[in-house]
Amino acid sequence: MKLNIVFLGSPDFAVAILKMLASKFIITGVVTQPDRPAGRGKILTPPPVKALAEELGIPTMQPERLKNPDSFSQLQAWKPDLIVVAAFGQILRQNVLDLPKYGCINVHASYLPRWRGAAPIQAAILNGDPFSGVSIMKMDAGIDTGAVLSQEKVTLAEDETLSSLTQKLADAGSKLLVDTLPPYLEGTLKPKDQENKNATYAPMLKKEDGRLDFTQSSVAIDRKVRALNDWPGTFTEVKSQILKIRKVKSIDSQHHKAGLRCIVEKYPAIGTPDGLIVLLEVQPTGKKWMSGADYLRGIQNWISDD
Repeated sequence: MKLNIVFLGSPDFAVAILKMLASKFIITGVVTQPDRPAGRGKILTPPPVKALAEELGIPTMQPERLKNPDSFSQLQAWKPDLIVVAAFGQILRQNVLDLPKYGCINVHASYLPRWRGAAPIQAAILNGDPFSGVSIMKMDAGIDTGAVLSQEKVTLAEDETLSSLTQKLADAGSKLLVDTLPPYLEGTLKPKDQENKNATYAPMLKKEDGRLDFTQSSVAIDRKVRALNDWPGTFTEVKSQILKIRKVKSIDSQHHKAGLRCIVEKYPAIGTPDGLIVLLEVQPTGKKWMSGADYLRGIQNWISDD
């Protein structure tokens, strides 16, 4: 079956999906987010999907808003029979949903209806879920409320991080997508409605969501660091300076007060109600990422005096 397929996606999660899709089908065009400033130098950087699309020689469009008339006209000009979406980052209006003959198919990074919304991967780690998953869904006007075509569970490791789980789900989703599309396009695979009563939501994260609260349990803090280690990142304040934190380990202890600083095996640590959080990798303001031990050698009076 010859089809015009248009792909909508932006971050790393979408890269493996586009690569697999392009190996099995002809991709007429790619829609992704505009280039954005990134890194300490705020260098204008393309989204990962754009780089892959250019490598594959696929025409690319980067609208600020797909709802803009010029952007929608370009999408119409590609005459898509099917639109495949993976972490695109914009809500599709009804005119886009209605455009392709076979509708819009979304590769969502959760086992729906659990964790609808913008941050399902982070939510699974934050909440200590034993498994996450991927869902291939026919999109409707709601936020991840469409009927499901196929799903696959993915087990979380005890030390799962945002980056590791993103890769697992991207690999699972790309394979599931190319297995799902043929029977769907042939009409032999019918979408099944979600059980809305079981739905949970994972809203978009903000930078302030990364602030660590050391009155929480050490388990909750460890999960938060692992869940948000790429975006928005986690941090605390030390001597009125922001200290970013990328890797920690938790230790059971009943001898330290929540929020008080101490030293464990030459690494900085902070107390919680039920233990200690040892800071293994940190970034002080204006400096590069470093081990907690290196950071400790460069700071005076780490141990709390209150």
